[in-house]
Amino acid sequence: MAHLNTKVWLDEHLAELPYWQQDAFRQFTSMIADPEGKYPCIPGRQGFLSNHLRFGFVADPRSEESAIEVAQLLHQYGECSRDTGKYASLVLFFETPEDLAEGFSIEEYENLFWSILGRVSAVDTVPWPNEISTDPSHPSWEFCFDGHPYFAFCATPAHELRRSRHTPYFVIAFQPRWVFENINDSTAFGRNMKKQIRKKLADYDSVPAHPSLQWYGQESNLEWKQYFLRDDESAPSKCPYTYMKNKFKAIGIKFHS
Repeated sequence: MAHLNTKVWLDEHLAELPYWQQDAFRQFTSMIADPEGKYPCIPGRQGFLSNHLRFGFVADPRSEESAIEVAQLLHQYGECSRDTGKYASLVLFFETPEDLAEGFSIEEYENLFWSILGRVSAVDTVPWPNEISTDPSHPSWEFCFDGHPYFAFCATPAHELRRSRHTPYFVIAFQPRWVFENINDSTAFGRNMKKQIRKKLADYDSVPAHPSLQWYGQESNLEWKQYFLRDDESAPSKCPYTYMKNKFKAIGIKFHS
């Protein structure tokens, strides 16, 4: 059974974990908490330093076991996220063997990411919140699990130019939608935060900010396009989520928790 960890617990018990988990957390720490504060996601950095983030370790993302563990972790997280702090996020590190880390292209990682969301969603038994559209082409759509909407963020070993999306391990982070209630274009705090993040992003990445990056709720915004950003400015013409979810439901996928 996969379980959640805090930064404080990991700092104290990291040596007890398998080597790949130690390495994944250490490398993440050096990235997000670098002394010069260059990492562009200011809320993510603040959440890490304030112990607001929660972490989970997941099996190889190509395995059936990985989707089981993601579902378990999301279920646990949904029950406690509001008690973790205003910069809450769930960060999942996936075991990433050498053939995956060095052999997968960005496009293959993109397919893997959407397949995981599809596999997890196929076993979700809780209806989506009424205010969240189930149509990814609607501005209000957001990935939901156990009745909780999340912004999903994926980073991979294959990203090079878009350094903000590069990690040595396959990583998916889930940010609860309520985190963004005060971080959006309708608040002065949100507008200032956006300006700071964009400036840091321009310095951090070797390419301009992806054109898909917008604010939730804007009529032209589609959340799914921001979940997985490619190194270039391209994006899928249609959201892969619905196809993946229906595909796994059609084959009667069943997980045993």
